[in-house]
Amino acid sequence: MDFLQREVLTAALHEQSAAMAVFITGKNVPVPWGIAAGMADSSTARPLTIDTPLRVASNTKTFVAATVLRLWEQGAIVLDAPIAALLAPTLERLLASRGYPIDDITVRHLLSHSAGIYDHADDPRYFKAVLANPTHYWTREEQVGLSCHYAGPTNAPGKEYRYSDTGYVLLGDIVERVTQAPLAESVRHQLRFDERGLASTWWEMVESQPAGTQARARQFLDDEAITDVTHLSATLDLYGGGGLVMSVRDLATFQQDLFENRVFDNPGTLVEMLRQGDHEGAEEYRLGISVKRVGGRERYSHAGFWGTAVYYSPDAGVSVAGFTTHRAGRPALVELLENALRAAAEGVEDED
Repeated sequence: MDFLQREVLTAALHEQSAAMAVFITGKNVPVPWGIAAGMADSSTARPLTIDTPLRVASNTKTFVAATVLRLWEQGAIVLDAPIAALLAPTLERLLASRGYPIDDITVRHLLSHSAGIYDHADDPRYFKAVLANPTHYWTREEQVGLSCHYAGPTNAPGKEYRYSDTGYVLLGDIVERVTQAPLAESVRHQLRFDERGLASTWWEMVESQPAGTQARARQFLDDEAITDVTHLSATLDLYGGGGLVMSVRDLATFQQDLFENRVFDNPGTLVEMLRQGDHEGAEEYRLGISVKRVGGRERYSHAGFWGTAVYYSPDAGVSVAGFTTHRAGRPALVELLENALRAAAEGVEDED
């Protein structure tokens, strides 16, 4: 069932100016496959492959949310519990001092970006500070403190969807306090990375790079000039909003496992993850996963800042992930992935 038009996708990939890799799998893909074009590191003529790891930034949020939901199905976390009693006291004091109603903000609010937490990472002052001091070791407390310094609540808890990295930094702290283990260890254990064969996936700085994996690709920010951001301190995005390094094969594989009910013990947990809230904008984002209509059909997706994206099409039974080494190439990458999903949908209709 090669309805994904491998040749067309391959040709489109080779037309791009930025290096890209795509991997496709799923229950309706008899033989998973992937393609890559361009260089992982042009200075050493090292090509990008489907097993080359990159920083996936906000794609990490789906993994953190799935970990929270695994803890929920085990009875260790209550999704509608206030975060006040769950946070480290230093974070609790920071939020309270800025006027956040921490007794009204719940774990579910953080997961769905409806807590009204100001996003420190989206404030231009933060990224300016990161670029000005690329080796600075950012702490969780420092990032939450910056959020509180930059602005206060964006809205009342449960009022509206408004994306917030800071909210997931708080979730990372909650996971660590509930499990009494580092976030990286908890995510790996709860989501069974090793059991499901995610051989090119690790939490940067906190975990060792798995033996036998390729070196990370160089990654670039394209603005007025091309900036190599490969060696920016991983701490700029390490505490739950981001942190994972992985290959495009691993990202597509996990998305498949998640939506084909191989991550949670109870199928009802995935239902809970995808249940739409009643706040404004809830149709755009559930618990750690975006929702988008592509080709008239609902797809579940997430993207990462530097140039990564993944989709799952329930009707087609297809998971597709893509990486690009240049931030500016992400729109073109998303277009390629969504065209692949449209082709998948057409293939299913033809079979019917």
